[in-house]
Amino acid sequence: MLFEDTYKTLEERCTGLFKEKGSKFIAWAVPVKTEEEVKLILENFRKEYYDARHHCYAYILGPDKSAWRANDDGEPSGTAGKPIHGQLLSFDLTNVLIVVIRYFGGTKLGVSGLINAYKTAAREAIISGKIIELTVNEVYKIEFPYESMNEIMRIIKEESAQIIDNQFINNCIITYTIRKRDADKVNSRLRKTYAAKITYLKNT
Repeated sequence: MLFEDTYKTLEERCTGLFKEKGSKFIAWAVPVKTEEEVKLILENFRKEYYDARHHCYAYILGPDKSAWRANDDGEPSGTAGKPIHGQLLSFDLTNVLIVVIRYFGGTKLGVSGLINAYKTAAREAIISGKIIELTVNEVYKIEFPYESMNEIMRIIKEESAQIIDNQFINNCIITYTIRKRDADKVNSRLRKTYAAKITYLKNT
């Protein structure tokens, strides 16, 4: 199967609410890109909702959805993090963290009640936001002599590559990003220019 070069995520932070037998489940869905971002956001929610009983969450990261985690934060195993994670999968989202904050209402909901509550709260947060589709892009650095400048710039413009950074001192260095599916074609054109050296840096 070919690697998909598009993925779905949320445009911005959004929230949802579910109430059951006095308990209140406040869900936040937040676009994220790194585990460091996830940790910081979780810390902030714990400070903001310091008096809540539970801060359960799940996240998926990366265009290939390779990094993920689900956490029950003291709720019975599988009743919180897993249904939250299930909603991310249902909507085919990545680079999203969902935190569901529970204020206990005094009446236990049971396993099925908890699963439904966390699932519904997470879903409410997702549908209150806007799902967008983004492309997987690759970042490269190209080094070349000054006399190749015009040709290099012409190819970059024709191929709609985006220049991130450049420096023109002794040698010319341009850092650019290009959609993954177009990278081989674009880089092949660039390599044909005189003495151009291309280095892959990362995915975005």
